[in-house]
Order: sequence, then C-alpha cells, then structure tokens
Amino acid sequence: MLEDTIIAIATPPGFGGLGIVRLSGPKAAAVARRIFEPKGGTGRAYPDRRPVFGSVRDPERSRALDEAFLTYFKGPRSYTGEDVVEISTHGSPAVLEGILRLGTGAGARLARPGEFTLRAHLNGRLDILQAQAVNDLIRSVSLAQARVSSRQVGGSLSKRIYHLRSRLIVLLSRTEAGLEFPEDGLKKSPAADLKSLDRLIDDVGRLVASYETGRALAEGVTLAIVGRTNVGKSTLFNALLEEDRAIVTPFPGTTRDFLRERLVLDGVVFHLVDMAGLGRPMHPVERRGIVRGRKIARSADGLLIVLDASRREAEEDVRIVRRHPEKKAIIVLNKSDLPRKLAERKIRELAGKVPVVEVSARKGKNIEALRARIGALFAPGAGREEELILHARQKDGLQAILDALRRARVLLARGHSDEVCAEELRTALRLIGELTGEVRAEEVLDDIFGRFCVGK
Repeated sequence: MLEDTIIAIATPPGFGGLGIVRLSGPKAAAVARRIFEPKGGTGRAYPDRRPVFGSVRDPERSRALDEAFLTYFKGPRSYTGEDVVEISTHGSPAVLEGILRLGTGAGARLARPGEFTLRAHLNGRLDILQAQAVNDLIRSVSLAQARVSSRQVGGSLSKRIYHLRSRLIVLLSRTEAGLEFPEDGLKKSPAADLKSLDRLIDDVGRLVASYETGRALAEGVTLAIVGRTNVGKSTLFNALLEEDRAIVTPFPGTTRDFLRERLVLDGVVFHLVDMAGLGRPMHPVERRGIVRGRKIARSADGLLIVLDASRREAEEDVRIVRRHPEKKAIIVLNKSDLPRKLAERKIRELAGKVPVVEVSARKGKNIEALRARIGALFAPGAGREEELILHARQKDGLQAILDALRRARVLLARGHSDEVCAEELRTALRLIGELTGEVRAEEVLDDIFGRFCVGK
C-alpha cells in the first residue's frame, strides 16, 4: 500500500478563498512536476518546505488551470513520513476536482478516508492514540475539546501510557527475574510489589474515570428538562439559553413536542431538550408529546427535574423524581420568588444525593448557580488541564488493563505463585500494546481511520 502515491483534496467541500490538494508517496514530486509549472518554467527541483509560485497545467493540452503555490515536504520530515506535496490554489470545487483529475492522470491514485494519517502511523510518525487525536481535533465541537485533542496530538496521552508501560515492565522484569534466578535474591518483597501495583491501578483507574468528562467534551451532554405541565420548564429553557427560544404562556400544555438547543458552558456542549409536561394530557397531540418526551428522558445523559415551589407537590412530582434513579439529575425548584407551598423537606428526602437548586427562571434568579452546578455534575474536571479519555475504545482498553492489574494484585496478595501473577502482568502489557497500536489489528485500523475525512 505504501508503494503508491495518493492524492486528495485536503480542505472542506464547498467554495472558499483557498483550497489545498495533497499528495503523498514516493512519486509525489514526480506527479507534481507533470502538472505544476513554476513561474518562469525553471527550478524543476522543488526546495524543501519553501512555497513555489506557479500554475497548475494540463500537460496534454498545455493549458493553465489556475495559479497556485506548491510546497514540498521531503520525507521522512513530513506529516506522513513520505514525500508530501501540497498545492494551494483558489477554493473552487471545479478547480480542485480538476487538479485531482490531472494528478490521477499523472500517476497518483485517490486516497481513501484517513489514509494520510494511516500512513503517518504506519511510518512511525504517530501512534494510534495520536492518530485518533488528529481526527478529534478536526471534529472538535468545543474549544475545551480542541485543547485536549491538541495536547494528545502532541503525545500527552501517549507519554502517560508509555510511562505506565515502563513501570509495568520493571515490575514484570522483577517478577520474572525472581522466577529465573531465585537464589540470587533479585526479586523484592511482595509488599513492594503490591505497592507498585497499587500505584499502577490508581493511575489507570483515574484515566478510566476521566472518560465521563472526555465523552462530554467529545460528544456533548444531552440534558432533558422534565416536569409536570406549567412548572416553568420552557421559561427555564429560555433562561439557560438567554434567549426566547420556547413559547411561554400561563396556560398548561403549551409545549406539545420538544425543542432541542445547544448550550456551551465552560467549553462543554450541552444539548438542552425542552419537552411536553408530564401528567394527564388534554389533547391527543399533547399525549404524543408526552410519550416522545419519556423516550427522550430515558435516553438522555442527564435530567433537569423541574418542580414548582409555589404549588404543593403532587403524586406526579414524586413519580418524576423517582422515575430514573440510575441517571444523574438536578432537581430545580422553580418559582422560588413566589410564596413557598412545596414541602421542600419531603422533596429533599426523596432526592437523596441528587442536588437541589432553587431558581426563579422568570426573574433570572440563581440561574448562574444552576449553570455552575450543571457543569460540575455532568462534566467534572472539564476546565482543568487533566488528561482525558475521549473514546469508548480507549476506555474499554484501559478497563481491560485495569482488570488484569487487579487480578494480579489479588493473586499476589493471596500468596499465589509468581508465575501466575506474571501471566496477568503480561496480559496487561499486551493490552497496552494494542491500545497504542504497537500490536496491530487490521480491523481496528480500518475502524479508526475509516472515520476520518478524505484528505487527512
């Protein structure tokens, strides 16, 4: 696969001021010479990393397609580790497609999705963790995610995993040395090994736990606003968004379907969903809205349970509080500016550990405190410079490593043979290799790089 030369448009589809076509492979410069003519027609050897002005030309018709700059990156000091050429021209789709046709006619083939980054990985320029971070950076939905992904492209997560690997190798080497040369006293005490294992387990466990926040950054968090009719869900929805997105009236059942809007808090994207009020429907359309709302609430990442503090609690309020005990939630006591009739103590007892926040959505009272609580509960640590796991594959891989380390610790603590413990440590070491891409599986590579855009 690495013996041929690939070509693709590297800029997004559509019209723009600039567009870039990228080539990579052993014949990248040769293909470029056939379709690009430097100004003056001289200087056929392109300088490394210095733009050359000229024109893209059809070699068969001797006709210029567009003026352009060509930049040559000689391998292995390039993104892919191969010879790379980038042709920067005007961002017309017709022009860029024309350059692709000229390039394939001159000996290149069209690149597959993610093939440039795949070549960078196969040539040792990026490991799997860095390669995934490249795609994450391209697809960042928030500035916070972009910062995390940028650090990981630079190798921050890889360095942490490799550090864990080196510590595991030391522990495994010590264990195996004791097996091979028991008379030399090379193995330390079980207590020292247990201490080393505990530190490894703690470090891997923190990475696994970071996935919750990482997923929130990468995918956003869906929050469903639930409650009875006329408790002020739509008013709260508008207050959090700071715009009149939902229609608000004093009449119950105003919202009969659902509205979804994007809210960014401290760099984290939250997808707020305002739904029909739960309870006895007054209209068939409202009934359908309630059914749909319950389905959304079941699939949401978290809930904002809105209660009307100016009314006595009803059985439906109690049912709503109890309905999704497995989900993260915040109970919002709305209309706190009005005389209190809700039995707050009873609600707090029902809530247990679920946080309760009092607000007046209509007057904007305590909305900032609610926003802060949302960020702290559903995306903890998002604003801190911590390493985060953004992918389920990475989290599952780290969980498997954690499980192997825990099994090794149990065996060691119970006095089992060093050989049995060493086998679990070898399993953890192999799993680290799979996580970083040192142990390659073709189906894993296909899955990862198939998610990239063409041209990257």
